Amino acid sequence: MRAIWKREMQNYYLTSIGYVFMGIFLLVGGVMFYLGNVLSMTPSVATLLGNLNYIFMLTVPILTMRLLSEEKRTKTDQLLITSPRSVWDIVLGKFLAALTVVVLTTLVTLVYVAMLSRYTDRLYPGAIACNYLGFLLLCMCYVAIGVLMSALTESQVSAAVLTLGVNVLLEILESVFSSQTFTLPDFLSFLRPVLSWFSLYSRYNQFAAGRLSFANILYYVSFSGLMLFLAVRVMDRRRWSEG
Repeated sequence: MRAIWKREMQNYYLTSIGYVFMGIFLLVGGVMFYLGNVLSMTPSVATLLGNLNYIFMLTVPILTMRLLSEEKRTKTDQLLITSPRSVWDIVLGKFLAALTVVVLTTLVTLVYVAMLSRYTDRLYPGAIACNYLGFLLLCMCYVAIGVLMSALTESQVSAAVLTLGVNVLLEILESVFSSQTFTLPDFLSFLRPVLSWFSLYSRYNQFAAGRLSFANILYYVSFSGLMLFLAVRVMDRRRWSEG
């Protein structure tokens, strides 16, 4: 797994993919920080990370689109699958490489927090840590979704579109079904509590409010694990179908 992780990290930073992702994320994030915090004079880390969350949701396909789809397109996945490494090692190595890039990029955003701390004394280290933990856990789920979508297709473009589509669909469904102004037919009324329980974003809001919940941490880890498990099953099925 370590060899896979190292190779993927080299791919990110010996090519333009890692720099493009970090550049777009930090550029748009800087604009959102200026508009959401500086102009509105809002010294809130939750507001900053809430804006960055939407940016990451839209840019994560850049990071994950080639992880498995490119291997399938160039047929190098056969070399990986037939190697002594398990499929889990391959998928986890690629997932952790993408997550490492996310963590490195997120650490840069602490510059924004340092700037906020110069103008307010209402920033508390515990609350900031809780906010960032929730943000990284949510990003971990985005990456896991991207890995699964990349495993489902040979096209990087298709993988990117699928990842973006799933992320946006989850956001739309939650926004619609959590809205009190949106009424459901009686036979669909059960969907509101179900979607509320499965929601990625409502759980993040608890971290944004400074409430640390081990149940929510476990949920995010389990959700990511499920996505990776499905990606492994997709690769296993391909291995057995092709002999």
